Amino acid sequence: MSGEALIIGGGLAGMACAIRLAERNVPVTLLETRKKLGGRATSFQDVRSGRWLDNCQHVVLGCCTNYLDLLGRLGVRDKIVWHREQHWIEEGGRTSTIGPGALPAPAHFTRSFLGASFLSLGEKLRIARACSRILRVDRRSHAGETFAAFLGVAGQTDRLIRRFWSPIVVSACNLDTDRVSAAVALHVFQEGFLANTVAADIGVPGVPLLDLYENAGALIERSGGRVLLGEGVESIDRHGATTTSGERHAAEFVVCAVPVERVNRMISDGCRAGDDRFARLDAFTHSPILGVHLTFDRPVLPNHPHAVLVDRPTQWLFRKDAEGTYLHAVISTADAWLPLTEEQIGQRVLADIHACLPASRDATLVSVRAVKEKLATFAPTPGIEKIRPRATGPSGIILAGDYTDTGWPATMEGATRSGYTAAAAVLGQHPNTMLIPPLPIATLARLAGLREPLA
Repeated sequence: MSGEALIIGGGLAGMACAIRLAERNVPVTLLETRKKLGGRATSFQDVRSGRWLDNCQHVVLGCCTNYLDLLGRLGVRDKIVWHREQHWIEEGGRTSTIGPGALPAPAHFTRSFLGASFLSLGEKLRIARACSRILRVDRRSHAGETFAAFLGVAGQTDRLIRRFWSPIVVSACNLDTDRVSAAVALHVFQEGFLANTVAADIGVPGVPLLDLYENAGALIERSGGRVLLGEGVESIDRHGATTTSGERHAAEFVVCAVPVERVNRMISDGCRAGDDRFARLDAFTHSPILGVHLTFDRPVLPNHPHAVLVDRPTQWLFRKDAEGTYLHAVISTADAWLPLTEEQIGQRVLADIHACLPASRDATLVSVRAVKEKLATFAPTPGIEKIRPRATGPSGIILAGDYTDTGWPATMEGATRSGYTAAAAVLGQHPNTMLIPPLPIATLARLAGLREPLA
């Protein structure tokens, strides 16, 4: 058994690390500055409505094997509602439903994709050729270019990028095609769509995000660990951390699991000077996400649990009640929206809803609640993979967080992977002893050129 581990940060990375260590009977102390666990993937009670609202709509895909494993350890995997189909709605209301069919991956979307009305036959053939190229490419060789540049070489038009590639990439990476690293975007398509028939299944929490993590504290404490909420941390060094109240927590192992922008504010000068991982963190930038909760006096999205709005500024709608009167709109890479007032945001989203759901024009918008996440994710720009830090370094401080070298974009899967990797570092083990393997590559996809490792 390893010595005591101190984990600073109770987001997904910190929770995942603490739970895996507690299972191995490692004494764990988890410090979290907020009064709840979950970090950015959590909920708050809205003072206006009394509802518990998620900061933003989070989803899990079938390929997120580590996050799903974490939910299983928490005993809440059954609280995820799964959908196999995506509904793409154009201006005027015409809807295309894309979902897997009987063919094996990577051909499983062929039938529904050919029937999609928002793309012409010629555009579908262009996309098919690009997907064939994506199957065979080593994405690591494209880390220094944007995905837009890759798509340009692959013969994709601006209209095709707006209507098909961008909605997927923006949702998965929180950065548009002209800014996102091609390597990161290629990962999304290789592992999330082409490798396995269930990889793109969409799981939506059927409860507020906070409810998914309510068992975490008990799991840690059951093994003799401690979870201390409302404990801000002033400084971190190799041997422990000092809280803002002046209390010292010493430990043999120290895991820093706070967001990337907060790491260097906490790490001691001595640790930073001897460990070049920390200097590289200053190069990270962020991309915002805007979540907009809208309530109507009658159903406006009664037939689909969620929808992609084709070629509209509002990218996704999620139905939050059975009738479709309460919607959650998501705008990723939302830089242009941040200066807007809540009323202006509501009107813009409403215009997109009216354009794609004509029946909604008869409904009255009862309430709007906009949640701006200015530092929602790190921006996965070209070259970012070279500076993403490993979990371990000369200072002895173990890093965990979705920004670390997980091989994934800034997602719940990436955060969980980092937590599991940090736990392996505490135990002195290889990360693969903790990480859950990706979904297997289908035989046809392998024959078409897709190769491991995917992550």
